[in-house]
Amino acid sequence: MKKIALVLGMVLLAGTAAYATPSTQIWIPSTDIQPFGKVHLGFDQYIKTRRIDGATREANVINNGITVGVLPLEKIQMELGVDYRSYGTEPADSSPFYFNAKVGTPEGSLFTGSPALAVGAYDFGTNKYDSVSNFGTDYNIVYALAAKTLGKAGRVSAGYYQGNDDLLLDKNGEKDEKGVLLSWDRTISEISDKLWVAVDYMGGDNSYGALSYGVAWKFSPNVGVIFGMDKYNNDNYKPTYTFQVDIDL
Repeated sequence: MKKIALVLGMVLLAGTAAYATPSTQIWIPSTDIQPFGKVHLGFDQYIKTRRIDGATREANVINNGITVGVLPLEKIQMELGVDYRSYGTEPADSSPFYFNAKVGTPEGSLFTGSPALAVGAYDFGTNKYDSVSNFGTDYNIVYALAAKTLGKAGRVSAGYYQGNDDLLLDKNGEKDEKGVLLSWDRTISEISDKLWVAVDYMGGDNSYGALSYGVAWKFSPNVGVIFGMDKYNNDNYKPTYTFQVDIDL
């Protein structure tokens, strides 16, 4: 899992940018999947780093979600989730629910030394994009990932994603709906087995593309906190801090 107690820096975006909440690294999805029967609760706050014209601060984004492990198998696992998200603005807040799913296999399950593999989808919103209003919440991101732990060097992950090209646009309004997914994460056991750090990258100049980094601390086996920061590839989006609380039941 992930979750934290010291700050290197933090995560998120402006406008109608969106937020990933299947089992993740700092920002991108991970190959981690909730075990069968485990209920994971996430309470995430995304804090804008700058004011508008030096005066009014944009509303923080709040994302509360639940993810559940649903497949009672050892070598193939699956999770399903739903998020309730508030941007503090309309019309986005009129369609606050977003759905996600992931299926995969852990490291070493296919053969000795095999990488973890996962395919999934997230931010499937309930409001289909409408060209007249130029609004929708169906970002519909699908992805595939592979991850491998390299001993004390930590874990590296790589993959690719694609989403709704009506909503994932660059700063010029051109379609920019796909890109790479990359990450590195490691438990800093030299200090404490409760301390975890990560860096991840999501390609593209759309509202999701970003370089993110952060640290986490597990206060107990089922409760953790993460602090992080995102620097977006598209400079129309302000860097954001994130504070996330995760609870497993």
